[in-house]
Amino acid sequence: MTVVTKKEYESLTEEKAILYAKRLELFPKDAELECREIGDGNLNYVFHIKELESGKGIILKQALPYAKVVGESWPLTLKRALIEAKALQKHGEFAVGLVPKVYAVDEELAITVMEDLSHLTIAREGLIRLEAYPKLASHIGEYLAQTLFHTSDFALHPFEKKKLVSEFSNPELCKITEDLIFTDPFFDHETNDFEPSLREAVAAIWSNEPLKLEVAKLKKSFLTEAEALLHGDLHTGSIFASETETKVIDPEFAFYGPVGFDVGLFLANLIVQTITRDGEQREVILHHIAETWDVFSAEFSKLWDTKAVESYKDTKGFKAYVLEKVFQDTLGFAGCELIRRTIGLAHVKDLDGIEDGEKRTVSKKQALLLGEVFILKRREINSIQAVIELLEELHK
Repeated sequence: MTVVTKKEYESLTEEKAILYAKRLELFPKDAELECREIGDGNLNYVFHIKELESGKGIILKQALPYAKVVGESWPLTLKRALIEAKALQKHGEFAVGLVPKVYAVDEELAITVMEDLSHLTIAREGLIRLEAYPKLASHIGEYLAQTLFHTSDFALHPFEKKKLVSEFSNPELCKITEDLIFTDPFFDHETNDFEPSLREAVAAIWSNEPLKLEVAKLKKSFLTEAEALLHGDLHTGSIFASETETKVIDPEFAFYGPVGFDVGLFLANLIVQTITRDGEQREVILHHIAETWDVFSAEFSKLWDTKAVESYKDTKGFKAYVLEKVFQDTLGFAGCELIRRTIGLAHVKDLDGIEDGEKRTVSKKQALLLGEVFILKRREINSIQAVIELLEELHK
């Protein structure tokens, strides 16, 4: 991997991105290149650069010093680009083939150059179009097990683990998560965004003290439990997929936190799809939800049995205790994600894209209800099958 340094930051244009790519010598010297800015997120430019003759391409991603959704009044650290590149590399050591290759990193310009994934589709977009991704759940379950186990105390010497915790300290982006997932949606905050038809349901959340107590506990867990190196923002918009491939992208929110956070965010974004689908198409997503947890827990257990360095790894009941905690955390974090994606600052197209206003309101109320249930009853819902039954009950 190339590391390029010693420049003053400037935002790239498509023309400048081509010149930058040529300097990296990833293409033939006389290659004719074309470039398109394809980013649809809030925090970065994403350039797809392709050689016209061969079709060979790369992705050049540049972090912006502010959030596009707000503007320069919301400054952001550029260090997140380096954290993202390092997270891709670290996770790629264990989840082989499930993250893009990194070709170059430029710390000063906050640029990461990586494998071209343009032959794949952003999973959220494809799922909204009812495209089938038969490998999605098994691949993400494997990704979660491999990355979360291998970066935890169960697999690492304490010195190596604590070194990684320091290396992946990401306070600025963690603060965004703390605010947008765990705080703002549960109070009358200016960042919240919802339709007038949801006002009554939202006011009920803001006044629900038992709910807010449980969210406070989940926020404390997020703040204090450095269990494993998380992706930190694992939703269906952070995954490229096809019928045979899956690639996890955009770990710029990576940090050391509770294992259930990554699992919960991914499952919450699948749960949104169960709200917007009917019949056999709902069953497809329900299967994805169950399979994701089943593959994760089975693979995590296998890694525990074969690779764990924890002295108590063979103590009867300890592995079951760990997985039970992960499952409870998963449900709680999924509940927070469902609520914030419905009434917080950053929504999801799955819900906002429903054209019928009445149906959109009903769907969003269902998301809020499920969010509350998963947060409040996370210790009572004791299996993934119970989750599936709960989701099926909602549509009867």
